[in-house]
Amino acid sequence: MAALPYLFLAVLLFHPAAAHSARAPPPSKPYAPTPPEKVQVWPKPASISWPSAVFAPLSPTFSIRASPSHPSLRHAIAYYTRLIRSERHAPLVPPANYTLSRAPINLLALSVSDPAVPLGPGVDESYTLSVPHDSGAADISAATPWGAIRGLETFSQLAWAGGGPAAGGQPIVPSDIEISDRPLFTHRGILLDTARNYYPVPDILHTLRAMAFNKLNVFHWHITDSQSFPIVLRTVPNLANFGSYSPTMRYTEQDVSRVVRYAEAFGIRVIPEIDMPGHAGSWAGAFPEIVTCANKFWAPSGKPALASEPCTGQLNPLKPKTYRVAHDVLRDLAAAFPDRYLHAGADEVNTACWEDDPMVRRFLRDGGTHGRLLELFVNATRPFMVHELNRTVVYWEDVLLGPKVAVGRTVLPREHTVLQTWNNGPENTKRIVAAGYRAIVSSASYYYLDCGHGGWLGNDSRYDKQEQEGEGEPLFNDPGGTGGSWCAPFNTWQRVYDYDILHGLTEDEAMLVLGGEVALWSEQTDAAVLDGRLWPRASAAAETLWSGNKGPNGRKRYADATDRLHEFRRRMVRRGIRAEPLQPLWCPLHPHMCNLAQ
Repeated sequence: MAALPYLFLAVLLFHPAAAHSARAPPPSKPYAPTPPEKVQVWPKPASISWPSAVFAPLSPTFSIRASPSHPSLRHAIAYYTRLIRSERHAPLVPPANYTLSRAPINLLALSVSDPAVPLGPGVDESYTLSVPHDSGAADISAATPWGAIRGLETFSQLAWAGGGPAAGGQPIVPSDIEISDRPLFTHRGILLDTARNYYPVPDILHTLRAMAFNKLNVFHWHITDSQSFPIVLRTVPNLANFGSYSPTMRYTEQDVSRVVRYAEAFGIRVIPEIDMPGHAGSWAGAFPEIVTCANKFWAPSGKPALASEPCTGQLNPLKPKTYRVAHDVLRDLAAAFPDRYLHAGADEVNTACWEDDPMVRRFLRDGGTHGRLLELFVNATRPFMVHELNRTVVYWEDVLLGPKVAVGRTVLPREHTVLQTWNNGPENTKRIVAAGYRAIVSSASYYYLDCGHGGWLGNDSRYDKQEQEGEGEPLFNDPGGTGGSWCAPFNTWQRVYDYDILHGLTEDEAMLVLGGEVALWSEQTDAAVLDGRLWPRASAAAETLWSGNKGPNGRKRYADATDRLHEFRRRMVRRGIRAEPLQPLWCPLHPHMCNLAQ
Protein backbone atom coordinates (compact mmCIF):
# COMPACT_ATOMS: atom_id res chain seq x y z
CA MET A 1 0.00 0.00 0.00
CA ALA A 2 2.95 2.35 0.48
CA ALA A 3 3.22 2.96 -3.24
CA LEU A 4 -0.41 3.95 -3.72
CA PRO A 5 0.04 7.68 -3.04
CA TYR A 6 2.35 7.85 -6.03
CA LEU A 7 0.04 5.97 -8.37
CA PHE A 8 -3.26 7.77 -7.97
CA LEU A 9 -4.29 11.41 -8.01
CA ALA A 10 -5.90 12.44 -4.74
CA VAL A 11 -9.05 14.54 -4.65
CA LEU A 12 -8.12 18.02 -3.45
CA LEU A 13 -9.95 19.07 -0.30
CA PHE A 14 -10.17 22.67 0.74
CA HIS A 15 -10.58 24.18 4.20
CA PRO A 16 -13.16 26.93 4.09
CA ALA A 17 -11.69 30.38 4.26
CA ALA A 18 -14.22 31.20 6.96
CA ALA A 19 -12.56 28.73 9.31
CA HIS A 20 -9.31 30.60 8.91
CA SER A 21 -11.00 33.94 9.33
CA ALA A 22 -12.48 32.91 12.64
CA ARG A 23 -8.99 32.48 14.07
CA ALA A 24 -7.87 36.00 13.18
CA PRO A 25 -7.58 38.39 16.13
CA PRO A 26 -8.97 41.92 15.91
CA PRO A 27 -6.91 44.71 14.35
CA SER A 28 -4.05 46.03 16.39
CA LYS A 29 -1.67 48.86 15.68
CA PRO A 30 1.34 47.88 17.83
CA TYR A 31 3.64 45.04 16.80
CA ALA A 32 2.75 41.66 18.23
CA PRO A 33 5.37 40.07 20.50
CA THR A 34 4.69 36.61 19.08
CA PRO A 35 7.34 34.94 16.90
CA PRO A 36 6.71 35.23 13.16
CA GLU A 37 5.02 32.47 11.23
CA LYS A 38 6.77 30.85 8.28
CA VAL A 39 6.64 32.66 4.96
CA GLN A 40 5.35 30.10 2.47
CA VAL A 41 7.04 31.11 -0.80
CA TRP A 42 8.25 28.73 -3.51
CA PRO A 43 11.04 28.79 -4.59
CA LYS A 44 12.45 29.84 -1.23
CA PRO A 45 13.87 33.37 -1.47
CA ALA A 46 17.54 33.96 -0.76
CA SER A 47 16.88 36.23 2.22
CA ILE A 48 13.74 37.04 4.25
CA SER A 49 13.45 39.39 7.21
CA TRP A 50 10.09 39.47 9.01
CA PRO A 51 10.51 40.37 12.66
CA SER A 52 6.89 40.13 13.79
CA ALA A 53 3.77 38.25 12.73
CA VAL A 54 1.85 41.25 11.44
CA PHE A 55 -0.24 41.19 8.27
CA ALA A 56 -1.77 43.99 6.25
CA PRO A 57 -4.93 43.67 4.15
CA LEU A 58 -4.94 44.67 0.52
CA SER A 59 -7.23 47.53 -0.35
CA PRO A 60 -10.17 46.72 -2.65
CA THR A 61 -8.60 49.27 -5.03
CA PHE A 62 -5.14 47.66 -4.81
CA SER A 63 -3.07 48.41 -7.90
CA ILE A 64 0.41 47.82 -9.30
CA ARG A 65 2.42 50.51 -11.07
CA ALA A 66 5.85 50.48 -12.67
CA SER A 67 8.43 53.12 -13.45
CA PRO A 68 9.58 53.11 -16.15
CA SER A 69 7.24 50.97 -18.20
CA HIS A 70 8.13 47.96 -20.35
CA PRO A 71 5.96 45.83 -22.71
CA SER A 72 6.49 42.53 -20.84
CA LEU A 73 6.16 44.28 -17.51
CA ARG A 74 2.84 45.79 -18.59
CA HIS A 75 1.53 42.31 -19.34
CA ALA A 76 2.84 40.96 -16.04
CA ILE A 77 1.30 43.85 -14.10
CA ALA A 78 -2.10 43.25 -15.69
CA TYR A 79 -1.87 39.50 -15.05
CA TYR A 80 -0.72 39.71 -11.44
CA THR A 81 -3.14 42.51 -10.58
CA ARG A 82 -6.04 40.27 -11.61
CA LEU A 83 -4.52 37.26 -9.86
CA ILE A 84 -3.75 38.99 -6.55
CA ARG A 85 -7.12 40.73 -6.41
CA SER A 86 -9.08 37.54 -7.12
CA GLU A 87 -7.04 34.78 -5.46
CA ARG A 88 -8.14 33.69 -2.00
CA HIS A 89 -5.53 31.12 -1.03
CA ALA A 90 -6.59 29.14 2.03
CA PRO A 91 -3.52 27.50 3.62
CA LEU A 92 -3.69 23.90 4.74
CA VAL A 93 -2.38 25.02 8.14
CA PRO A 94 -3.14 28.73 8.48
CA PRO A 95 -1.11 30.98 10.77
CA ALA A 96 -2.53 30.85 14.28
CA ASN A 97 -1.05 33.91 16.02
CA TYR A 98 -0.86 37.18 14.17
CA THR A 99 -2.21 40.71 14.21
CA LEU A 100 -3.56 42.93 11.46
CA SER A 101 -2.19 46.32 10.54
CA ARG A 102 -4.70 49.14 10.39
CA ALA A 103 -3.35 50.51 7.11
CA PRO A 104 -4.45 48.56 4.01
CA ILE A 105 -2.02 48.32 1.10
CA ASN A 106 -3.23 50.39 -1.81
CA LEU A 107 -0.21 50.24 -4.11
CA LEU A 108 2.62 47.95 -5.14
CA ALA A 109 5.24 50.16 -6.79
CA LEU A 110 7.79 48.62 -9.15
CA SER A 111 11.04 50.39 -9.97
CA VAL A 112 13.37 49.05 -12.66
CA SER A 113 16.80 50.59 -13.07
CA ASP A 114 17.46 49.32 -16.61
CA PRO A 115 14.25 48.51 -18.50
CA ALA A 116 16.04 48.11 -21.84
CA VAL A 117 17.88 44.89 -20.89
CA PRO A 118 16.69 42.15 -23.29
CA LEU A 119 15.66 38.71 -22.15
CA GLY A 120 18.56 36.34 -22.77
CA PRO A 121 21.26 34.12 -21.29
CA GLY A 122 22.54 35.29 -17.91
CA VAL A 123 20.05 38.16 -17.54
CA ASP A 124 19.82 39.68 -14.04
CA GLU A 125 16.67 38.42 -12.26
CA SER A 126 17.43 39.83 -8.81
CA TYR A 127 14.88 41.91 -6.93
CA THR A 128 14.09 43.28 -3.49
CA LEU A 129 10.60 43.38 -2.04
CA SER A 130 9.48 45.35 0.99
CA VAL A 131 6.19 46.02 2.74
CA PRO A 132 6.89 48.83 5.22
CA HIS A 133 4.71 48.67 8.35
CA ASP A 134 1.56 50.82 8.24
CA SER A 135 2.73 52.58 5.08
CA GLY A 136 -0.16 51.60 2.83
CA ALA A 137 2.24 50.61 0.07
CA ALA A 138 4.69 47.90 -0.97
CA ASP A 139 7.76 48.15 -3.18
CA ILE A 140 9.67 45.96 -5.60
CA SER A 141 13.03 47.15 -6.93
CA ALA A 142 14.87 45.31 -9.69
CA ALA A 143 17.68 45.91 -12.13
CA THR A 144 15.66 44.54 -15.06
CA PRO A 145 12.01 43.91 -15.96
CA TRP A 146 12.72 40.20 -15.60
CA GLY A 147 13.68 40.56 -11.96
CA ALA A 148 10.57 42.66 -11.35
CA ILE A 149 8.42 39.85 -12.80
CA ARG A 150 10.00 37.40 -10.34
CA GLY A 151 9.21 39.82 -7.53
CA LEU A 152 5.57 39.98 -8.62
CA GLU A 153 5.29 36.22 -8.34
CA THR A 154 6.75 36.33 -4.83
CA PHE A 155 4.30 39.06 -3.77
CA SER A 156 1.40 37.00 -5.15
CA GLN A 157 2.44 34.07 -2.98
CA LEU A 158 2.59 36.23 0.14
CA ALA A 159 -1.14 36.91 -0.13
CA TRP A 160 -3.68 34.61 1.50
CA ALA A 161 -7.30 34.68 2.64
CA GLY A 162 -6.95 35.60 6.33
CA GLY A 163 -8.12 38.42 8.52
CA GLY A 164 -11.85 37.80 8.26
CA PRO A 165 -14.20 40.79 8.57
CA ALA A 166 -11.38 42.93 9.95
CA ALA A 167 -9.67 42.66 6.54
CA GLY A 168 -12.88 43.37 4.68
CA GLY A 169 -12.71 40.00 2.97
CA GLN A 170 -9.51 41.05 1.23
CA PRO A 171 -6.29 39.01 1.00
CA ILE A 172 -3.64 39.84 3.57
CA VAL A 173 0.16 39.93 3.19
CA PRO A 174 3.01 40.06 5.72
CA SER A 175 3.74 43.59 6.93
CA ASP A 176 7.23 44.89 7.75
CA ILE A 177 8.75 42.17 5.57
CA GLU A 178 11.96 42.55 3.56
CA ILE A 179 12.96 40.04 0.86
CA SER A 180 16.20 40.15 -1.09
CA ASP A 181 16.34 37.53 -3.79
CA ARG A 182 18.33 36.32 -6.76
CA PRO A 183 18.77 32.90 -8.45
CA LEU A 184 21.76 30.63 -7.97
CA PHE A 185 21.63 29.57 -11.63
CA THR A 186 20.69 31.67 -14.63
CA HIS A 187 19.38 28.69 -16.63
CA ARG A 188 16.37 26.96 -15.03
CA GLY A 189 14.21 25.10 -17.45
CA ILE A 190 11.82 22.45 -18.66
CA LEU A 191 12.30 20.39 -21.81
CA LEU A 192 9.06 19.36 -23.48
CA ASP A 193 9.10 16.85 -26.34
CA THR A 194 6.30 17.66 -28.80
CA ALA A 195 7.36 15.13 -31.45
CA ARG A 196 6.50 11.77 -29.87
CA ASN A 197 3.06 13.08 -28.94
CA TYR A 198 1.55 16.42 -29.91
CA TYR A 199 0.57 19.17 -27.43
CA PRO A 200 -1.93 21.84 -28.49
CA VAL A 201 -0.75 25.42 -28.14
CA PRO A 202 -3.09 26.22 -25.19
CA ASP A 203 -1.44 23.42 -23.21
CA ILE A 204 2.00 24.85 -23.95
CA LEU A 205 0.83 28.28 -22.78
CA HIS A 206 -0.64 26.66 -19.68
CA THR A 207 2.77 25.11 -18.96
CA LEU A 208 4.53 28.43 -19.47
CA ARG A 209 2.20 29.98 -16.91
CA ALA A 210 3.03 27.24 -14.41
CA MET A 211 6.72 27.80 -15.10
CA ALA A 212 6.30 31.47 -14.19
CA PHE A 213 4.72 30.46 -10.86
CA ASN A 214 7.91 28.46 -10.22
CA LYS A 215 10.33 31.16 -11.47
CA LEU A 216 11.58 28.84 -14.22
CA ASN A 217 12.99 30.84 -17.12
CA VAL A 218 13.77 28.48 -20.04
CA PHE A 219 11.32 26.51 -22.16
CA HIS A 220 13.43 24.04 -24.16
CA TRP A 221 11.12 23.08 -27.00
CA HIS A 222 12.19 19.72 -28.41
CA ILE A 223 10.06 20.24 -31.50
CA THR A 224 11.02 17.43 -33.87
CA ASP A 225 12.19 13.85 -33.71
CA SER A 226 12.02 10.71 -35.84
CA GLN A 227 8.33 10.24 -35.11
CA SER A 228 7.05 13.62 -36.31
CA PHE A 229 8.03 17.02 -37.67
CA PRO A 230 5.17 19.22 -36.42
CA ILE A 231 6.54 22.73 -37.08
CA VAL A 232 5.63 24.49 -40.34
CA LEU A 233 8.71 26.26 -41.73
CA ARG A 234 8.34 28.88 -44.44
CA THR A 235 11.11 27.66 -46.78
CA VAL A 236 10.52 23.92 -46.31
CA PRO A 237 6.81 23.51 -45.46
CA ASN A 238 6.73 19.94 -46.79
CA LEU A 239 8.69 18.75 -43.76
CA ALA A 240 5.53 19.38 -41.72
CA ASN A 241 3.14 18.55 -44.55
CA PHE A 242 4.58 15.03 -44.82
CA GLY A 243 6.18 14.68 -41.37
CA SER A 244 3.45 15.74 -38.93
CA TYR A 245 0.81 13.38 -37.58
CA SER A 246 -2.03 15.38 -39.19
CA PRO A 247 -2.86 18.91 -40.39
CA THR A 248 -4.35 19.61 -36.95
CA MET A 249 -1.12 18.58 -35.23
CA ARG A 250 1.19 21.26 -36.59
CA TYR A 251 2.66 24.45 -35.17
CA THR A 252 2.21 27.31 -37.62
CA GLU A 253 4.29 30.46 -37.78
CA GLN A 254 1.51 32.21 -35.86
CA ASP A 255 1.49 29.48 -33.20
CA VAL A 256 5.24 29.81 -32.65
CA SER A 257 4.98 33.59 -32.41
CA ARG A 258 2.20 33.24 -29.86
CA VAL A 259 4.27 30.87 -27.71
CA VAL A 260 7.40 33.04 -27.89
CA ARG A 261 5.54 36.26 -27.05
CA TYR A 262 3.60 34.67 -24.19
CA ALA A 263 6.77 33.19 -22.73
CA GLU A 264 8.60 36.52 -22.93
CA ALA A 265 5.75 38.20 -21.09
CA PHE A 266 6.62 35.99 -18.11
CA GLY A 267 10.38 36.31 -18.52
CA ILE A 268 10.78 32.87 -20.10
CA ARG A 269 13.20 32.20 -22.96
CA VAL A 270 12.19 29.68 -25.65
CA ILE A 271 15.06 27.58 -26.98
CA PRO A 272 14.07 25.49 -30.03
CA GLU A 273 15.62 22.11 -30.76
CA ILE A 274 15.69 20.41 -34.13
CA ASP A 275 17.40 17.08 -33.45
CA MET A 276 19.89 16.05 -36.14
CA PRO A 277 21.60 14.17 -37.72
CA GLY A 278 20.05 11.36 -35.64
CA HIS A 279 16.37 11.22 -34.72
CA ALA A 280 15.48 12.46 -38.22
CA GLY A 281 13.12 9.82 -39.60
CA SER A 282 10.35 12.42 -39.94
CA TRP A 283 12.37 14.24 -42.63
CA ALA A 284 12.00 11.27 -44.98
CA GLY A 285 8.44 12.06 -46.06
CA ALA A 286 9.57 15.28 -47.73
CA PHE A 287 13.20 14.39 -48.53
CA PRO A 288 13.67 10.60 -48.65
CA GLU A 289 16.94 10.95 -50.58
CA ILE A 290 18.79 12.52 -47.61
CA VAL A 291 17.64 10.09 -44.89
CA THR A 292 19.24 6.71 -44.22
CA CYS A 293 17.38 3.62 -42.93
CA ALA A 294 14.02 5.40 -42.96
CA ASN A 295 10.77 3.52 -42.31
CA LYS A 296 12.42 0.26 -41.30
CA PHE A 297 11.75 -1.97 -38.32
CA TRP A 298 13.90 -0.55 -35.56
CA ALA A 299 15.22 -3.85 -34.11
CA PRO A 300 15.69 -6.42 -36.91
CA SER A 301 16.19 -9.96 -35.67
CA GLY A 302 19.83 -11.02 -35.45
CA LYS A 303 21.13 -7.60 -36.45
CA PRO A 304 22.04 -4.38 -34.63
CA ALA A 305 19.15 -2.08 -33.80
CA LEU A 306 18.69 0.76 -36.27
CA ALA A 307 17.51 3.25 -33.62
CA SER A 308 17.30 3.62 -29.87
CA GLU A 309 13.52 3.18 -30.09
CA PRO A 310 10.88 2.58 -32.80
CA CYS A 311 10.99 4.96 -35.77
CA THR A 312 14.21 4.98 -37.72
CA GLY A 313 16.04 7.52 -39.84
CA GLN A 314 19.15 9.73 -39.81
CA LEU A 315 20.41 12.48 -42.07
CA ASN A 316 23.09 11.40 -44.52
CA PRO A 317 26.26 13.53 -44.06
CA LEU A 318 27.56 12.53 -47.49
CA LYS A 319 24.71 14.08 -49.49
CA PRO A 320 25.18 17.78 -50.42
CA LYS A 321 21.40 18.22 -50.42
CA THR A 322 21.37 17.33 -46.72
CA TYR A 323 23.03 20.64 -45.95
CA ARG A 324 20.87 22.70 -48.27
CA VAL A 325 17.80 21.41 -46.47
CA ALA A 326 19.39 21.65 -43.02
CA HIS A 327 20.42 25.26 -43.62
CA ASP A 328 16.89 26.14 -44.74
CA VAL A 329 15.51 24.55 -41.57
CA LEU A 330 17.97 26.35 -39.31
CA ARG A 331 17.48 29.70 -41.06
CA ASP A 332 13.70 29.49 -40.68
CA LEU A 333 14.08 28.38 -37.09
CA ALA A 334 16.32 31.35 -36.21
CA ALA A 335 13.81 33.71 -37.82
CA ALA A 336 10.99 32.32 -35.69
CA PHE A 337 12.87 32.08 -32.37
CA PRO A 338 14.84 35.17 -31.29
CA ASP A 339 16.78 33.51 -28.46
CA ARG A 340 20.57 33.49 -28.81
CA TYR A 341 20.66 29.73 -28.14
CA LEU A 342 19.74 27.17 -30.78
CA HIS A 343 19.73 23.48 -29.88
CA ALA A 344 20.96 21.19 -32.65
CA GLY A 345 20.62 17.81 -30.91
CA ALA A 346 23.36 15.41 -32.12
CA ASP A 347 22.48 12.67 -29.62
CA GLU A 348 22.20 8.91 -30.09
CA VAL A 349 23.66 8.71 -33.58
CA ASN A 350 23.19 5.09 -34.67
CA THR A 351 26.02 3.49 -36.66
CA ALA A 352 23.87 0.68 -38.08
CA CYS A 353 21.40 3.19 -39.53
CA TRP A 354 24.16 5.00 -41.40
CA GLU A 355 25.61 1.68 -42.57
CA ASP A 356 22.26 0.80 -44.10
CA ASP A 357 23.10 3.26 -46.88
CA PRO A 358 25.40 2.03 -49.72
CA MET A 359 27.15 5.41 -50.06
CA VAL A 360 28.06 5.31 -46.36
CA ARG A 361 29.26 1.72 -46.64
CA ARG A 362 31.61 2.72 -49.46
CA PHE A 363 32.87 5.65 -47.37
CA LEU A 364 33.65 3.31 -44.47
CA ARG A 365 35.35 0.75 -46.74
CA ASP A 366 37.58 3.53 -48.06
CA GLY A 367 38.87 4.30 -44.57
CA GLY A 368 36.22 6.67 -43.29
CA THR A 369 34.82 6.40 -39.76
CA HIS A 370 31.51 7.08 -38.07
CA GLY A 371 33.20 9.86 -36.12
CA ARG A 372 34.32 11.42 -39.37
CA LEU A 373 30.73 11.31 -40.68
CA LEU A 374 29.52 13.20 -37.61
CA GLU A 375 32.41 15.63 -37.97
CA LEU A 376 31.41 16.33 -41.58
CA PHE A 377 27.88 17.10 -40.46
CA VAL A 378 28.90 19.33 -37.54
CA ASN A 379 31.45 21.22 -39.67
CA ALA A 380 28.80 21.91 -42.31
CA THR A 381 26.09 23.11 -39.87
CA ARG A 382 27.73 24.55 -36.74
CA PRO A 383 29.58 27.44 -38.48
CA PHE A 384 26.37 28.32 -40.32
CA MET A 385 24.51 28.62 -37.02
CA VAL A 386 27.31 30.61 -35.37
CA HIS A 387 28.36 32.97 -38.14
CA GLU A 388 25.32 33.25 -40.41
CA LEU A 389 22.61 33.05 -37.75
CA ASN A 390 24.56 34.56 -34.82
CA ARG A 391 23.64 31.75 -32.46
CA THR A 392 25.33 29.86 -29.65
CA VAL A 393 24.87 26.18 -30.44
CA VAL A 394 23.66 23.74 -27.81
CA TYR A 395 24.31 20.03 -28.32
CA TRP A 396 23.59 16.97 -26.26
CA GLU A 397 26.72 15.61 -24.56
CA ASP A 398 26.91 12.70 -27.03
CA VAL A 399 28.55 14.91 -29.67
CA LEU A 400 31.69 15.07 -27.50
CA LEU A 401 31.40 12.07 -25.15
CA GLY A 402 29.90 9.44 -27.44
CA PRO A 403 29.99 6.64 -26.45
CA LYS A 404 29.77 5.24 -30.00
CA VAL A 405 30.08 8.31 -32.23
CA ALA A 406 31.71 11.61 -31.25
CA VAL A 407 33.86 14.45 -32.54
CA GLY A 408 37.01 16.02 -31.15
CA ARG A 409 37.19 19.23 -29.16
CA THR A 410 38.70 21.13 -32.08
CA VAL A 411 35.40 20.73 -33.93
CA LEU A 412 33.49 22.39 -31.08
CA PRO A 413 34.91 25.81 -30.16
CA ARG A 414 34.09 26.46 -26.51
CA GLU A 415 33.10 30.10 -26.97
CA HIS A 416 30.15 29.17 -29.20
CA THR A 417 29.18 25.78 -27.75
CA VAL A 418 27.09 24.66 -24.77
CA LEU A 419 26.72 20.96 -23.94
CA GLN A 420 23.71 19.42 -22.22
CA THR A 421 24.32 16.39 -20.01
CA TRP A 422 21.99 13.44 -19.60
CA ASN A 423 24.04 10.31 -18.90
CA ASN A 424 26.04 9.13 -15.87
CA GLY A 425 24.94 11.90 -13.52
CA PRO A 426 27.72 14.07 -12.03
CA GLU A 427 30.42 12.10 -13.87
CA ASN A 428 29.51 13.44 -17.30
CA THR A 429 28.95 16.95 -15.99
CA LYS A 430 32.48 16.79 -14.61
CA ARG A 431 33.88 15.60 -17.95
CA ILE A 432 32.21 18.44 -19.84
CA VAL A 433 33.21 21.31 -17.60
CA ALA A 434 36.71 19.88 -17.07
CA ALA A 435 37.08 20.18 -20.86
CA GLY A 436 36.18 23.86 -20.58
CA TYR A 437 32.60 23.75 -21.92
CA ARG A 438 29.58 25.42 -20.42
CA ALA A 439 27.05 22.85 -19.25
CA ILE A 440 23.30 22.50 -18.82
CA VAL A 441 22.54 19.59 -16.49
CA SER A 442 19.67 17.19 -17.28
CA SER A 443 20.96 13.99 -15.70
CA ALA A 444 18.42 11.30 -16.59
CA SER A 445 18.75 9.51 -13.25
CA TYR A 446 17.43 12.60 -11.48
CA TYR A 447 15.91 15.07 -13.95
CA TYR A 448 14.10 12.89 -16.51
CA LEU A 449 10.43 12.92 -15.59
CA ASP A 450 9.48 10.07 -17.93
CA CYS A 451 11.60 7.53 -16.03
CA GLY A 452 9.90 4.69 -14.20
CA HIS A 453 6.61 4.59 -16.13
CA GLY A 454 7.19 1.11 -17.53
CA GLY A 455 7.74 -0.12 -21.05
CA TRP A 456 5.71 0.91 -24.07
CA LEU A 457 6.82 -1.60 -26.70
CA GLY A 458 4.17 -3.93 -28.06
CA ASN A 459 4.43 -7.71 -28.49
CA ASP A 460 6.78 -7.95 -25.51
CA SER A 461 6.89 -11.50 -24.16
CA ARG A 462 9.04 -10.51 -21.21
CA TYR A 463 5.85 -9.65 -19.34
CA ASP A 464 4.77 -13.31 -19.60
CA LYS A 465 7.32 -14.47 -17.06
CA GLN A 466 5.65 -15.10 -13.70
CA GLU A 467 8.33 -17.01 -11.80
CA GLN A 468 11.16 -15.25 -10.03
CA GLU A 469 13.92 -14.19 -12.38
CA GLY A 470 17.31 -15.84 -12.03
CA GLU A 471 20.00 -14.47 -9.79
CA GLY A 472 22.28 -12.11 -11.67
CA GLU A 473 19.72 -11.41 -14.40
CA PRO A 474 18.49 -7.84 -14.89
CA LEU A 475 15.12 -7.60 -13.14
CA PHE A 476 12.25 -6.94 -15.53
CA ASN A 477 8.90 -8.36 -14.46
CA ASP A 478 9.92 -9.12 -10.87
CA PRO A 479 8.99 -6.73 -8.07
CA GLY A 480 11.77 -4.19 -8.00
CA GLY A 481 12.44 -4.60 -11.72
CA THR A 482 12.26 -1.94 -14.38
CA GLY A 483 8.98 -3.13 -15.88
CA GLY A 484 10.42 -2.23 -19.25
CA SER A 485 11.24 1.38 -18.35
CA TRP A 486 14.27 2.49 -20.33
CA CYS A 487 15.27 4.46 -17.25
CA ALA A 488 14.29 3.68 -13.70
CA PRO A 489 13.32 4.27 -10.96
CA PHE A 490 10.59 6.88 -11.04
CA ASN A 491 12.22 10.17 -10.10
CA THR A 492 10.19 11.39 -7.13
CA TRP A 493 10.17 15.05 -6.16
CA GLN A 494 12.53 14.20 -3.29
CA ARG A 495 15.02 12.63 -5.69
CA VAL A 496 14.83 15.68 -7.95
CA TYR A 497 15.12 18.05 -5.00
CA ASP A 498 18.16 16.39 -3.45
CA TYR A 499 20.24 16.28 -6.63
CA ASP A 500 23.30 18.51 -6.44
CA ILE A 501 24.23 19.48 -10.00
CA LEU A 502 27.61 20.80 -8.82
CA HIS A 503 28.60 17.59 -7.04
CA GLY A 504 32.31 16.83 -7.34
CA LEU A 505 33.21 20.03 -9.21
CA THR A 506 35.94 22.49 -8.37
CA GLU A 507 35.01 26.12 -7.88
CA ASP A 508 36.23 26.98 -11.38
CA GLU A 509 34.37 24.05 -12.93
CA ALA A 510 31.16 24.99 -11.10
CA MET A 511 31.28 28.42 -12.74
CA LEU A 512 30.75 26.72 -16.12
CA VAL A 513 27.45 25.11 -15.07
CA LEU A 514 24.73 27.41 -16.38
CA GLY A 515 21.97 25.53 -14.59
CA GLY A 516 19.65 22.65 -15.33
CA GLU A 517 16.52 21.41 -17.06
CA VAL A 518 14.07 18.71 -16.12
CA ALA A 519 13.04 16.80 -19.23
CA LEU A 520 9.67 15.34 -20.15
CA TRP A 521 10.05 12.96 -23.08
CA SER A 522 6.62 12.19 -24.43
CA GLU A 523 6.49 8.56 -25.53
CA GLN A 524 3.85 8.01 -22.82
CA THR A 525 2.68 11.56 -22.22
CA ASP A 526 0.36 13.99 -23.93
CA ALA A 527 -1.78 16.94 -22.89
CA ALA A 528 -4.20 14.75 -20.94
CA VAL A 529 -1.58 13.91 -18.31
CA LEU A 530 0.86 16.79 -18.78
CA ASP A 531 0.34 18.60 -15.48
CA GLY A 532 0.68 15.50 -13.33
CA ARG A 533 3.85 14.41 -15.09
CA LEU A 534 5.49 17.81 -14.59
CA TRP A 535 4.23 19.12 -11.27
CA PRO A 536 5.22 19.23 -8.49
CA ARG A 537 8.43 17.42 -9.51
CA ALA A 538 9.50 20.28 -11.76
CA SER A 539 8.81 22.57 -8.80
CA ALA A 540 11.45 20.66 -6.83
CA ALA A 541 14.04 21.44 -9.49
CA ALA A 542 12.83 25.03 -9.65
CA GLU A 543 13.71 25.64 -6.01
CA THR A 544 17.08 23.90 -6.07
CA LEU A 545 18.07 25.89 -9.15
CA TRP A 546 16.83 29.15 -7.66
CA SER A 547 17.99 28.96 -4.04
CA GLY A 548 19.52 25.52 -3.54
CA ASN A 549 18.36 22.66 -1.36
CA LYS A 550 20.29 23.43 1.83
CA GLY A 551 19.67 25.70 4.77
CA PRO A 552 22.14 28.15 6.33
CA ASN A 553 23.59 25.26 8.34
CA GLY A 554 24.55 23.42 5.16
CA ARG A 555 22.05 20.61 5.71
CA LYS A 556 19.32 19.58 3.28
CA ARG A 557 16.04 21.25 4.19
CA TYR A 558 13.75 18.22 3.72
CA ALA A 559 11.05 19.04 6.29
CA ASP A 560 10.81 22.73 5.45
CA ALA A 561 10.63 21.94 1.73
CA THR A 562 7.87 19.36 2.26
CA ASP A 563 5.70 21.80 4.21
CA ARG A 564 6.14 24.62 1.70
CA LEU A 565 5.69 22.36 -1.33
CA HIS A 566 2.39 21.09 0.10
CA GLU A 567 1.20 24.70 0.31
CA PHE A 568 2.57 25.63 -3.08
CA ARG A 569 1.08 22.59 -4.76
CA ARG A 570 -2.28 23.55 -3.22
CA ARG A 571 -1.89 27.08 -4.59
CA MET A 572 -0.98 25.74 -8.05
CA VAL A 573 -4.09 23.56 -8.09
CA ARG A 574 -6.23 26.57 -7.23
CA ARG A 575 -4.54 28.35 -10.15
CA GLY A 576 -5.58 25.58 -12.52
CA ILE A 577 -2.38 23.51 -12.53
CA ARG A 578 -3.35 19.87 -11.92
CA ALA A 579 -0.28 18.97 -9.90
CA GLU A 580 -0.04 15.56 -8.27
CA PRO A 581 -0.35 15.33 -4.47
CA LEU A 582 2.77 14.72 -2.42
CA GLN A 583 1.20 12.69 0.39
CA PRO A 584 -2.19 11.85 1.89
CA LEU A 585 -3.92 15.05 2.96
CA TRP A 586 -3.65 13.84 6.55
CA CYS A 587 0.11 14.46 6.49
CA PRO A 588 0.21 18.24 6.03
CA LEU A 589 -2.70 18.53 8.46
CA HIS A 590 -0.56 16.71 11.06
CA PRO A 591 2.90 18.29 10.61
CA HIS A 592 5.91 15.99 11.05
CA MET A 593 3.76 12.89 11.67
CA CYS A 594 4.55 11.44 8.21
CA ASN A 595 8.32 11.85 8.49
CA LEU A 596 10.57 8.81 8.35
CA ALA A 597 12.26 9.91 11.57
CA GLN A 598 11.24 12.33 14.31
